[in-house]
Amino acid sequence: MLLLHGWPGDRTDYRDVVPLVSAAADVVVPDLRGFGESDKHSADPRAQYSASAQARSIIGLIEELGLARSVIAGYDIGSRIAQAIARDRPELVSGLVLSPPLPGIGNRILSPQTLQEFWYQPFHQLGLSTELIDGRPDAVRAHLRHFWSHWSGPDFELPKDHLEHLVEMYGPAEAFAASIAWYRAGAGSVALSVAEQAPAIRIAVPTTVLWPEHDPLFPPQWSDRLHEFFADISLTSLDGVGHFTPLERPRDFAEAVVAATAL
Repeated sequence: MLLLHGWPGDRTDYRDVVPLVSAAADVVVPDLRGFGESDKHSADPRAQYSASAQARSIIGLIEELGLARSVIAGYDIGSRIAQAIARDRPELVSGLVLSPPLPGIGNRILSPQTLQEFWYQPFHQLGLSTELIDGRPDAVRAHLRHFWSHWSGPDFELPKDHLEHLVEMYGPAEAFAASIAWYRAGAGSVALSVAEQAPAIRIAVPTTVLWPEHDPLFPPQWSDRLHEFFADISLTSLDGVGHFTPLERPRDFAEAVVAATAL
């Protein structure tokens, strides 16, 4: 299994999932490039941090480790990267377990209410965002706390020690800038959703989607076009859950990954 984290997180997003799945298969949980303890230096953001570049890095990891066909699971940017791998190298993937973002959103992402939620993506493309936040742990803490509080479900609160861990990872000079290079490389949801079209060839890898009830970025009704992009898909709604599926509902996430591994 490969478990791919989101923004603003790192590999510890899966700290509660790994113990639940480790008996079923070998588990690999990397820091994506630009996050956690990974390399954070690149002259060109697209060289390492775009969706396709991140996918190539994970493909390289799969090949370097000599992994057999794996279940790849992800949420947030990890979901985008997992989908890119399944499109480009389906022979490496036996199954996908995904939470939003997912394709099929289209121009709905441009509604006034939705754009109010996605303000951070154009902000992250401005040099001002790094000028205000990068290398300043207090500013990093306030910025990350907003997203972990606002995007999560009504009954979830990020433990203080985990927030402080993320501040330690995102707080040093260049660390925050590296994390938002994803958006500067054009991989944000607004740009991708507006441009997307149903493909001639759908992703054939068996795919399980766990769609949260309370994700303010990706409301459940946006799951209505998944069949246009995936040939073999099952959809499960998660009541009471916000954006951070593996942290808010680790048992459901783990069960879906183990079930995909058994196929």
